[in-house]
Amino acid sequence: MNTWIHNGWRASVASEYPRKLLALRRSYLNAIPRERRIFLGSHVRRAMVISSSKKANLSASRKQRIKLQSNGEKELTFSEFLKHPSGMEAVINAKALQSYQLVDDDENTYRCTLPKIQLMSFEVSPVLVLRVTPTQEDCTVELLSCKLEGSELLENQSEMFSAIMTNCMTWNMVDPEPFLEVDVRLKVTLEISTRPFTMLPVSAVEAPGNLVMQTLVDTLVPLLLQQLLKDYDEWIQKQQQNFLI
Repeated sequence: MNTWIHNGWRASVASEYPRKLLALRRSYLNAIPRERRIFLGSHVRRAMVISSSKKANLSASRKQRIKLQSNGEKELTFSEFLKHPSGMEAVINAKALQSYQLVDDDENTYRCTLPKIQLMSFEVSPVLVLRVTPTQEDCTVELLSCKLEGSELLENQSEMFSAIMTNCMTWNMVDPEPFLEVDVRLKVTLEISTRPFTMLPVSAVEAPGNLVMQTLVDTLVPLLLQQLLKDYDEWIQKQQQNFLI
């Protein structure tokens, strides 16, 4: 009797086993959407299902207020400060940047390059695109994009996360207590694609991630306010000196 061998199993040609096995394989293959099939070689009839990766959603926020110096002159209000190039540089924290430039001649959007940082054995520069929208009553800074430049390997990792940040600044120049207030909100979506994190529930990544994010925001917001206040005071002094000339 002729025999049929499949994956080490010996069976009779007359047996129903080979036909049932082949039918089972065909039904499994057909159950997989065509766009999700990966065929390994022209003679291999295997199919692999691409599983969707997990995503962790991280967030942090902080609102803080600081007193402003009362100078008694309408020409030196905080809104006037933001109309000056010094004000825009202060809002994007230009002193902490390696470089910045306007994007496509848009007077409100800046491409900001931070100093290079060392990640493992690679040097990369974080690049942010910020949109600044000032009015007479407030100023909003929005993070439009964030990526890494300098290493092709780490640049590809930029595709694994996305970030949204808004910083809404408001102020009151009316005596006796003029103030500047910032309301910062940061959201990050992180694709979980490496072990052992893929084996953990998303909450196991989000809980410590949110803690790290909140610590970062709690540290940076006071520093941002102090720097804004310092730049504003320096601008006032320069303007007052120009009035005397």
